[in-house]
Amino acid sequence: MRRLVYDLRPPALDDLGLVGALDLVASAYARPAGGTSDNLPGMQVDIKIEGQLSSLPAAVEVAAYRIVQEALVNAARHGRARHSWVRLELPTGGDALLLTVANDGADIDTSGRSGVGLHSMRERAEELGGSCTVELPPGGGTRVVARLPLLAA
Repeated sequence: MRRLVYDLRPPALDDLGLVGALDLVASAYARPAGGTSDNLPGMQVDIKIEGQLSSLPAAVEVAAYRIVQEALVNAARHGRARHSWVRLELPTGGDALLLTVANDGADIDTSGRSGVGLHSMRERAEELGGSCTVELPPGGGTRVVARLPLLAA
């Protein structure tokens, strides 16, 4: 039962807020290679916040948290990234949270044929009337870009 509740809304969101919860997720990757609980390689994660995120709807917080969490897992596990960058932006008067997670790892398969991670990120955004795309920038790595509307939540 406790796991089900965690899957619905991670307690860290209530305890720390979205930014604090994401800082906690990021800190798990700061350990040396093989030192994380999932035996993932160490990875530096930088988080940049633009705008006031303190009054986001609960559904938007959960979707943002889970998308970032999954993007970082993919970066470490499949891309073997050494560095990831997370950017959350809520423009003044904006109607959506804009989220970007980029990394310097190897390109990943974006076709969605393998695993459920990419599919679940898209699904979370679409449930809110938003979007989530996975891009392979020209310089390498992977970039996840999501738009999470505030009103539909």
